[in-house]
Amino acid sequence: MTTASTQVVLSLTERMPTTRRYLMCEPRHFTVEYVINPWMDPTTPVSTELAVAQWTAMKETYESLGHTVETIEPVDGLPDMVFSANSGTVIDGRVLGARFRAPQRSAEADLYRRWFLDAGYRDVTMPSRVNEAEGDLAWTGQILLAGTGYRTDPAAHAEAQEALGVPVVSLQLVDPRYYHLDVALVVLTEATPTRQAHIAYYPEAFSPGTQRVLARLFPDAILATDADAACLGLNAVSDGRNVVIAQESTHLIAELRAHGYTPHPVDISELRKSGGGPKCCTMELRG
Repeated sequence: MTTASTQVVLSLTERMPTTRRYLMCEPRHFTVEYVINPWMDPTTPVSTELAVAQWTAMKETYESLGHTVETIEPVDGLPDMVFSANSGTVIDGRVLGARFRAPQRSAEADLYRRWFLDAGYRDVTMPSRVNEAEGDLAWTGQILLAGTGYRTDPAAHAEAQEALGVPVVSLQLVDPRYYHLDVALVVLTEATPTRQAHIAYYPEAFSPGTQRVLARLFPDAILATDADAACLGLNAVSDGRNVVIAQESTHLIAELRAHGYTPHPVDISELRKSGGGPKCCTMELRG
């Protein structure tokens, strides 16, 4: 008979990390000077120096775990360029760029497009519809979960399927605090031919129908609490075992440990003032 402790041990042995390659942008010009999400308040003091320190600690955490981190040069006047995940989705070497809803961020899309071309990517597609990339697109290894409701246009989901050649499942976001999919859901383990994908998410961020879809697709998902979501705990990055996560997300961190993951809590207090955390700062370069 399998006991609860045996199940935990089995779970621990099943969590296998895979080496990843990420694209990041130093927040050298980070500030909060406009409002495009509920987290942003230009009247709140912001320390660019502290933001750089927090970003650097995050980058060093990835590197200590064996991952490769590429960087793009930040541009003055684009304070949100640090959130690289919003500017591209890469699967099997195919790149789908971004088209931002907010005009303050529109210039970022072409800067990242040029980075991909300079880095040798040749299959680069720019969307015609608003598409905020990995902010609203999460690859599970089998399907692309695609958020909509506040930023990414629903029609961009069909463009993503065509450009990336992977099946897409649309998910409806309903809470303006969780305006992107990546602040409401994280893929912890990608699917393989012998293993199902594993995710964590905050149910109340999604419409009732979407909640039913997620429960059907991921019956063993970790369900985050209000407190987990409110500190951007779901804006995390996982390599299949190691999870870089906001340090305040104590409930989710405990759940991750119980499910065999190794959390790596980081301080994102300054970056969070613009509505971002580890995932926002980290675009994965797959293939």
